[in-house]
Amino acid sequence: MMAQYLRIKAEHPDTLVFYRMGDFYELFYDDARKANRLIDITLTVRGQSAGEPVVMAGVPVHAVETYLAKLIRLGESVAIAEQVGEVGATKGPVERKVVRVVTPGTLTDTELLSERSDALLLAVVMDKRGRHAEHAVPCGLAWLGLSSGKLGLTECTERELAGWLARLQPAEILFDRERVPPTVQAMLSQGGRATALTSRPTWQFDAGLGLRKLCEQLQVGHLQSWGAQEMPLAHSAAAALLSFAEHTQGRALSHVATLEVPHTSELLDLPPATLRNLELVQTLRGEDAPTLLSLIDTCRTGMGSRALRQWLTQPLRDRAVARARLDAIATLLVPPHHEQGHEALREALRQMSDVERINARVALRQVRPRELAGLRDTLLGLPALRERVPEGAPLLAQLATALQPDPAIAQRLQAMLMETPAVLLRDGGVIATGFDADLDELRAISENCDAFLLELEARERARTGISNLRVQFNKVHGFYIEVTQSHADKVPLDYQRRQTLKNAERFITPELKAFEDKALSAQERALAREKALYDALIDFLQQHIAVLGALARALSTLDALAALAERAQTLGWSRPEFCTHPCIEIEKGRHPVVEARLMETTGTAFIPNDCRFDANRRMMIITGPNMGGKSTFMRQVALIVLLASMGAYVPAAGCRLGPIDAIHTRIGAADDLANAQSTFMMEMTEAAAIVHTATEHSLVLMDEIGRGTSTFDGLSLAGAIASHLHDRNKAFTLFATHYFELTALPEKHPRALNVHVGVAESGDDIVFLHELQHGPASRSYGVQVARLAGMPHTLIRQARATLESLEAQQRQHEQQIDLFAAADAGGFDADAVAAQGAALASPAGETLSPAEAQALTLLAGIDPDTLTPREALDALYKLKAVFSS
Repeated sequence: MMAQYLRIKAEHPDTLVFYRMGDFYELFYDDARKANRLIDITLTVRGQSAGEPVVMAGVPVHAVETYLAKLIRLGESVAIAEQVGEVGATKGPVERKVVRVVTPGTLTDTELLSERSDALLLAVVMDKRGRHAEHAVPCGLAWLGLSSGKLGLTECTERELAGWLARLQPAEILFDRERVPPTVQAMLSQGGRATALTSRPTWQFDAGLGLRKLCEQLQVGHLQSWGAQEMPLAHSAAAALLSFAEHTQGRALSHVATLEVPHTSELLDLPPATLRNLELVQTLRGEDAPTLLSLIDTCRTGMGSRALRQWLTQPLRDRAVARARLDAIATLLVPPHHEQGHEALREALRQMSDVERINARVALRQVRPRELAGLRDTLLGLPALRERVPEGAPLLAQLATALQPDPAIAQRLQAMLMETPAVLLRDGGVIATGFDADLDELRAISENCDAFLLELEARERARTGISNLRVQFNKVHGFYIEVTQSHADKVPLDYQRRQTLKNAERFITPELKAFEDKALSAQERALAREKALYDALIDFLQQHIAVLGALARALSTLDALAALAERAQTLGWSRPEFCTHPCIEIEKGRHPVVEARLMETTGTAFIPNDCRFDANRRMMIITGPNMGGKSTFMRQVALIVLLASMGAYVPAAGCRLGPIDAIHTRIGAADDLANAQSTFMMEMTEAAAIVHTATEHSLVLMDEIGRGTSTFDGLSLAGAIASHLHDRNKAFTLFATHYFELTALPEKHPRALNVHVGVAESGDDIVFLHELQHGPASRSYGVQVARLAGMPHTLIRQARATLESLEAQQRQHEQQIDLFAAADAGGFDADAVAAQGAALASPAGETLSPAEAQALTLLAGIDPDTLTPREALDALYKLKAVFSS
């Protein structure tokens, strides 16, 4: 047995092997030690093998999913070695083989999967040929959702790879161990990563093999229809992807019959920083709620939730799909005339099973009886669902058509399955009574054995006249008819002697022998018959994989649309409009998540704000206090733009949106210590990516840029970045800052505008109005905010005194500059300048001499970088005159 195990383990050296032994899966040696360390299962030692103690640990078969789930969450992979031979069929141990390999990216078990998100397997390969510009190395990507059958391909640059990883959020990444992308290298260097990384040999990333496998998988001669024929790097990734997936499942992937080929240029660019900062699917703390997805996802099925997640994270730039979805939502919101509308539709969708995952498990022959019962009930419920799909939108009409699969599927399932079948096939009780005569007979024998024996006993007593004749059973001799010696002369000729006792004889008849042959193996044969019939049902369903896949897509789309309609009505959202000229016009916009949280926690209403960008207005310089609502306003504009782009109603009184190609954000402060990047380096890296890639059709959010360095450094960089975005990128930019010097930017940049968030003052107290008002703010109110945060009173007093001193210095500096400007404009009057300069006292109370004050005033007004040689000489003569007079 150990020799058999070691042969299996040699074929899966990097994978934990669950080796089936009766009612347990056993792990041996290093696998057992590792499992003990990871999931705390007990280690034992049994004898020796090759002179080495056999260390082992086991998990019960009935609870294997629990242990698998723990290991998968830790990024481990498990090979399941089952008993496939018959006990006693051959000498030696029962034959075993690996029937499937469970990895984080190839999950199909319902217990191991999140209902509302896919576990994607992604393969990445980099170009090895020639020289490329920095970050321009081409990469090929191929991904597969094994539980949904979704297959995708694309090619991108190395710079774009991080965006694709954030967008797809794969559970497992396959990579060429000889050419590791830097983004994947960074993931390898980080401990506790959420994504499993699996290296594969270089020869598996073969472009020719990949193209051939893709064509075979899709049953086509070429990939021209998808525009993917000339994508060799993507083909290379697909070769490793499909080979790995087939290896783990031990069979072909018949449910993978469609292909998506999105290009970076076709999708709204949502870099990783944007996905993180806008908290689309996870909060900044890594939680699933409250996020935009958690707010809008009220889908009735898991497949609807997964579709909605994809719409949110992969919106298209082309507005055709968004318009079709908006038309469908508008139709669902029309007041129903015969109990239709989104609520009736959603109630019907509640009865639908997860057809997408059931179909995948049918294709992989892993489907369970209860799942097929759910599929049956779904198919039987489709007519009622179709009646609740309103007319009026082309997309809804297409979906209604797809809700009419071949009726033979439902008929076969209804005829073959019990109303509530057993959870597992091995338990029996799956195939319906009346479908198969042989199975019914076997069940009848097993279930009605006592009744048959009593009926036989009564008949034989009547036939033979032996009043004490008994029909009985024991495990040694089986069934028999017992007759006492006093009635031996009445025994019929067809009775065959089986055993002689002291006072009785035991006989068997042809009828009883036939019954015995059936009864003794009736249960085993009934289970075998059920398995054969169940396998035949799976074979039948294999012919309808494509139809069931189309049905799943229709149901998921319909569910997502109905959820968006419900959200629009419940939350008071409005339909956005699209136009061809560049603009973002939002009337009374609201932050959807903040608004919902306010209503939930305090019952207060969210204060809306307008936003208007067009060809003549490209930038808003936003000032105001912390907690005043600057970041909330910026994020709500981005979320409204994103919701409109995916084809959803938006939290605003009105919204008009021109072409948008990207949403970029630079918000918050965080270190990347694993890659030796400080907060300021992270800030500058993200800002650099924005100024390199933002276009005139991009929306850019810049929040407090330049905070991680000195004031002058930060102010200089913030001003330069704002000017670059305004003049070069010409992007729609929301630029929040506490550098009040930047409010002078609109004077030289005509497409920029100053706005601020309002505050009402009452003595030392402030009230945040959360209203956006025109013009710059007068101050930041940082000390007041600190007081509201609970800082000690002594600390606040000290901070206020320091602030007043610094502000006095600033006013003195400004007066000095004004003094010089006045003197320079009205002619040089040394006495007047000296007299006014002498009146200016330092904060420490030291009075300057008239000559020193005059000289400092003159020096403050000199900009050496802008002086001509003659102006510099004049300035020098003026300074000399001050000290020589």
